[in-house]
Amino acid sequence: MGRYLDVHPVNPQPRLLNQTADAIRDGGLVAIPTDSGYALCGAMGAKEPLERIKRLRNLDDKHHFTLMVSSFAQLGEYVDMDRWVFRTLKGNTPGRYTFIVKASREVPKLMQHPKKRTVGVRVPEHVVPLSLLEVLGAPLLTSTLILPGETEPMTDGWTVQDELGSLLDVVLDCGECGHEPTTVVDLTGAEPEVLRIGAGNPAPFDLS
Repeated sequence: MGRYLDVHPVNPQPRLLNQTADAIRDGGLVAIPTDSGYALCGAMGAKEPLERIKRLRNLDDKHHFTLMVSSFAQLGEYVDMDRWVFRTLKGNTPGRYTFIVKASREVPKLMQHPKKRTVGVRVPEHVVPLSLLEVLGAPLLTSTLILPGETEPMTDGWTVQDELGSLLDVVLDCGECGHEPTTVVDLTGAEPEVLRIGAGNPAPFDLS
């Protein structure tokens, strides 16, 4: 059974964040609250947590995994972007969006779509993942915790622990969590394309 850590929703305890970061660095799989439901997280470029996410969520090789970063400034290292993509990302991060973008060479190949060489990127608004990213000092491999057969993310830490604790290394719970998945926007074409409407307002990407 994975560790269940109850963190403060405004001032997460450094000791508990460090325990979670250590589990990630050791190749573990953790579940954390975000502004768009719970997310499964592991170290960027680590194969084991990625494969565990695939098994837990029953995902195929075409699924877009997401790099979660702490700020827009970090995105430049991982996104191959032209001017309009730069402006779009800058104007809508942080936020409750996942953007599908062209991956730079810094993105591990195992995280990229095998044919398109694309990846999801996300800058959350929630204090817990932002604090964890600061402690970790590196982006996170993430995927929304939506179980097979479901359309909405899990949103309660104790339920995550009760149902999935044996499959995870750490579950963080702060009692504060978004209830809708991110809005997914594809930025790899000539103009934005909304692939899924969720917590983020899709209006900025409606060009009609």
